[in-house]
Amino acid sequence: MPDNTEENRMTGIKANEDQFRELAANTNEGSFVMLNLLKFKDDGGREAYFRYVKESGPFVENVGAKVLYFGKAKELLNGVETWDIVMLVQYPSRKAFLKMANNPDYLKAHAFREEALERAVLYATDPASFKDIISPQ
Repeated sequence: MPDNTEENRMTGIKANEDQFRELAANTNEGSFVMLNLLKFKDDGGREAYFRYVKESGPFVENVGAKVLYFGKAKELLNGVETWDIVMLVQYPSRKAFLKMANNPDYLKAHAFREEALERAVLYATDPASFKDIISPQ
């Protein structure tokens, strides 16, 4: 699991341990898309993040994941938190994501991500239809 040091709790990139456990216990074995909202630190954040991308790329590929979308955040039409990057990454399964996230060599590369980001949101999402959303539970 990603680093949970005091510094990371202070910078807004702390892993939500309860949600990691829920992701690990999720019985959906299908693919899912991870929404990434990223805000770089002012001093060297972009450079450190792109080093993370370079170093972590092979781990992402080795579990069969792929970047579906990578874009620069522009006009914020709703909300108050601004972001630098929006990225969507498709993983073949939650098990594949966890395999990558717990790989000791990946965790070495992950240090560059921690160095780079002021704050981040990672949101695991499952496909849904409008009917699924509007139908009562």
